[in-house]
Amino acid sequence: MPDSDKLAIAAHLHVLLRRKTGRVTDTEWMAANADYAQEIVRFARLRAVENNAPELAEWADRLDHALQATPPAAPRRPLLDVATQAVRQRMAPPEPPPEVPRYVGGIR
Repeated sequence: MPDSDKLAIAAHLHVLLRRKTGRVTDTEWMAANADYAQEIVRFARLRAVENNAPELAEWADRLDHALQATPPAAPRRPLLDVATQAVRQRMAPPEPPPEVPRYVGGIR
């Protein structure tokens, strides 16, 4: 699912949560971070039951479905490892030039 769709769902859920529960959320972070979004989904479903607000549960389900449709991100390498590797490559001694056969005798 495109990020713009996840952001739209997150924004709609944000508005509903604000109106029904007074809870303020971060829509961009909700669309980008799956852990935060899952916690908001859990909170919205809980409040939907407590406040008898079925629209909260509906939009929480939509966000949950959008998160399920998104493939997991590839694991990222720590920046320190990348920088260390680059520095090591720069500091490695240069390779010696290849040996060229030389004229052994003098010029006559």
